[in-house]
Amino acid sequence: MPLAVYVLGLSVFALGTSEFMLSGLLQPVARDMGVSIPTAGLLISAFAIGMVVGAPVLAAATLRLPRRTTLMALLAVFGLGQVAGAVAPSYGVLFASRVVSALACAGFWAVGAAVAVSLVPVNARAKAMAVMVGGLSIANIAGVPAGALLGQHAGWRAAFWAVAGLSVLGLIGVATLVPRTKVPTGDDQPRLRVELRIYRDRQVWLALAATALSGGAVFCLFSYLGPLLTDVAGLDEGWVPTVLALFGVGALLGTVIGGRIADAHLFGTMFWGIVASTVVLSALALTAHSAVAAVTLALMLGFTAFLTAPALNARMFNLANSAPTLAGATNTSAFNIGNTVGPWLGGLVIDAGWGYPAVAWTGAALAGTGAVTTVAAMRLHHAAGASRVIASSAPAASYAPDSRPSQRSETR
Repeated sequence: MPLAVYVLGLSVFALGTSEFMLSGLLQPVARDMGVSIPTAGLLISAFAIGMVVGAPVLAAATLRLPRRTTLMALLAVFGLGQVAGAVAPSYGVLFASRVVSALACAGFWAVGAAVAVSLVPVNARAKAMAVMVGGLSIANIAGVPAGALLGQHAGWRAAFWAVAGLSVLGLIGVATLVPRTKVPTGDDQPRLRVELRIYRDRQVWLALAATALSGGAVFCLFSYLGPLLTDVAGLDEGWVPTVLALFGVGALLGTVIGGRIADAHLFGTMFWGIVASTVVLSALALTAHSAVAAVTLALMLGFTAFLTAPALNARMFNLANSAPTLAGATNTSAFNIGNTVGPWLGGLVIDAGWGYPAVAWTGAALAGTGAVTTVAAMRLHHAAGASRVIASSAPAASYAPDSRPSQRSETR
């Protein structure tokens, strides 16, 4: 695996820490800003909304720009967004800073994913994406619990300052280790109109639906995991960072295993991973009052949720092989549509007075629907029979001689 892929994964660690750390900071943020926990939870949805909008827009806007320069600019904007959040005087300003940070994060994901898969052979795409998704897993192991600890002992604003510092480290890594790209000219220029043809395919939409439903199922519950642990399972608030770290450990294990098996068993990894998440969420809904069960199932949910992530990403790149930037952007948007809808539905359930266990039932329903969608995609895939490439467009960039060339022809 090229070193540049690991640098991208390290940068994603900073992005992921910012995206998910509010799950462990909802209570102090709500107290400081004078809002309810469901209202504070909308800050998670705000980030996801920015990701949904930013990924395709920035992917299209930067399609013909040098990839490394684009990644550096996006990391700089992201870091400034964290600073704005750290000094936010009101909930509205904090909300806006989350959206701006999310826009930059979305663009980085879209471009970074395209760079990662371009640096490896076709049969290693899931492994490359596992490295990037692994950045999210490590963020859950180290970044999110550390943010929660900072929130408890130094104030939640300290967590934003810490992420700003991480973004600077990521910026240095990208500047020094990601291969320089040439500006596409003439026939080498990617054509947005041609790449948009990927959206004519039903399989693309089924893949996006599976990604959105899988993400929504997990983060419907994960966004309110802290209050569930304290208010339902009866754990002290000091336990929340530890349980979040356990979720991250499960996520890292799931990412590693998923990355190893997904290239050979794509649909099986997707289907059984989503089914396993459905089972875990249902079990958590039934046993949420048991602290031991809640902690154990939180770890298992991290594993099952991230087991599918490399496969979901690789599936989209396989379908839209000749439009890699749009493929990464679209899948990022789908994932964050789930991250938006999931916490929103969870907030509705809480506001309705049904309690935190009902949030787990809501997540299980979303995951079950995702499993059905995956079955439909699998049947359509086998019925199609012949392999074909969906889009035809010139590569978005050519890389320096020391980078590994991609294999551009991919079939399904």
